[in-house]
Amino acid sequence: MSSYTLTVNGNKHTVNTEPDTPLLWVLRDTLGYTGVKFGCGQALCGACMVYMNEELTYSCSTSIKDADGKIILTIEGLAEKAAPLIKSWLEDEVSQCGYCQPGQLMSAYYLLKKNSTPSDKEIEDAMSANICRCGTYQRIKKAIHRTVMEGGLK
Repeated sequence: MSSYTLTVNGNKHTVNTEPDTPLLWVLRDTLGYTGVKFGCGQALCGACMVYMNEELTYSCSTSIKDADGKIILTIEGLAEKAAPLIKSWLEDEVSQCGYCQPGQLMSAYYLLKKNSTPSDKEIEDAMSANICRCGTYQRIKKAIHRTVMEGGLK
């Protein structure tokens, strides 16, 4: 076991674990950030998305060793920053089962931070790393466009 330090949603944490422990399990099981979801465990579905040093990252395939010293933002820390996006998500009734939504919101927020007026194609490309078993892709696109039309992330 080794000791690793990371800052999650503005809070500094030190954890003792094996170096190959996925960041996902440290966030969920050790630190209690359960908004981060386990989906496939192979960086294919996007349910585990977090920001690590301002980059969208699959926490299921990122080891704690690779996250050491980094700044992590989870869905729990995104709520205030993404309020306009979350409002659109609710207005367009994007969520059905809700399981993929933390990762979907992380990806949508990341897109809007990089591109404040994305086209349909740019939205589709940016969101392609996230799988929604309920198939709410059109509502996701609509909610992202609504956020842009109502002033963006501000």
